[in-house]
Amino acid sequence: MSKIIRIGTRDSELALYQANRVKSELEKLGHKAKIVAVKSAGDLELDKPLYELGITGIFTRTLDIAMLNGDVDIAVHSLKDVPTVLPKGIVQAAVLERGNVRDTLVYKNNEEFLGARDGVIATSSLRRKAQWLNRYPTHTVEDIRGNINTRLQKLEESETWHGAIFAAAGIGRLELRPEEAVNLDWMVPAPGQGAIMVAAREIDEDILAICAEINHEETEICTTIERTFLNKLEGGCTAPIGALAYIKSEQVVFRVILLSPDGSKKIETDRVVKLGKHQDLAATVAEFVLDRGGKYIMEGLHSEEKKTSVFSTKLLTNDQKDRFTKGITVESKDFIKVSPNRLPPRIFKKEIENVIITSKNAVESIVTNFPGSELQFKNIYCVGRKTRRFIKNNIGPVVHFEKTAKELAHYLVDNLETKEVTYFASNLRLDDLPAILEKNNITINEVEAYQTKFDTKKLDDTIESVLFYSPSGVESFLLENKPNVIAFCIGDTTAVEARKKFSDVRVAKLPTVESVIDLVNEHYK
Repeated sequence: MSKIIRIGTRDSELALYQANRVKSELEKLGHKAKIVAVKSAGDLELDKPLYELGITGIFTRTLDIAMLNGDVDIAVHSLKDVPTVLPKGIVQAAVLERGNVRDTLVYKNNEEFLGARDGVIATSSLRRKAQWLNRYPTHTVEDIRGNINTRLQKLEESETWHGAIFAAAGIGRLELRPEEAVNLDWMVPAPGQGAIMVAAREIDEDILAICAEINHEETEICTTIERTFLNKLEGGCTAPIGALAYIKSEQVVFRVILLSPDGSKKIETDRVVKLGKHQDLAATVAEFVLDRGGKYIMEGLHSEEKKTSVFSTKLLTNDQKDRFTKGITVESKDFIKVSPNRLPPRIFKKEIENVIITSKNAVESIVTNFPGSELQFKNIYCVGRKTRRFIKNNIGPVVHFEKTAKELAHYLVDNLETKEVTYFASNLRLDDLPAILEKNNITINEVEAYQTKFDTKKLDDTIESVLFYSPSGVESFLLENKPNVIAFCIGDTTAVEARKKFSDVRVAKLPTVESVIDLVNEHYK
């Protein structure tokens, strides 16, 4: 393959090490590759523990989008950060030979605090926290975030912490392991810990074939068992689950643990099966754990999840709320208020050759002022199928429509015979369409058909996804809130505005509220 393989990665030091490791493996086989660094939400939100962010795949989502958009060919992750269910169209292409799987305690002065009642340990991992409290129930566990260098520095500067827990592979790969460190052999690591995973698009057969050349089969077998177990328990990075599989003397040894967040409840087991007879191992062990009380621990975890996950910037009906699948809770409020203007009758007394309408609100304002059957609009151009249908039902046929205002503007520049249009718009509107028309010497008679007023609300930090139905709704949201959520958009015009600020934007297949809800359900299934 002659093309240069673009390797997507986070821009942390450890992520870049892993990406360069993949790059080196590919180049050894004669392939050309380059690194493309992308920042993730997990790198940006440094004021909360990972489990409080509540986002499965927080370190992988941005790279998934870049890959699906064709900005990178493959993405490199720490396998333990990757959700067990990958986004549609993305597959695991390779996993490199595993490094050190253990968790490591880095202590400040000495290990004497382990025998003391009031030890203080730092970690952002709920799994590590639960296992530590199970072993040392009188200790205190505090949150620590940031990259490895930052966490080591925070530990050094802290006056209260006795130690902090790191992945042995991470501090080893960056050659940052201090002398004051010890592996915690009793602690069961996260599924996939110590392994580097390569993801690719399912349709890229050439890329998949190349990645298969660097795949390490033994690591793939073991990590697949671990991650299948995690999937069966329905746990992500918000559940204290540990799993480790390894091959010894042609046998697969599998150890797992599930705990309550405070470490007071624990279920663990070990199994050994012959290599080649391991296909049902993960499912069998998961069933055993669930039957021995794991089901109640997991139910307790789910009941402690955030009260609200999704917010709609348009007030939803009860039927629309009921459309969300079980487990998704939703709040809704109109973030914009719309009121039609009183339009002078003289506007409608003569034929208007070219009319532009970009929203349903403009149609409602027009027919409120003048009967649709008496309007003398010769050529109507609009944005969106929904708006076209509404115009057809209330005014008359539409000559042409496009998905976005910008696309409509370019169409008019190329096809308009009479270089003059009447544009029924809001007091708040995007500048793309008028700017393009004016630049191409098309006269715009702009009619302010309705008023749009922002009525925003500051959302709770528990919200992880927001539903948007117009560019104005996006603007209103941003007045009081940060763009650190998933933006589910009703159409391309809204999505264009959202992409200016949001890193994760999804667009519904159809321009309806129901289609946006279905998109949310698909994401959280």
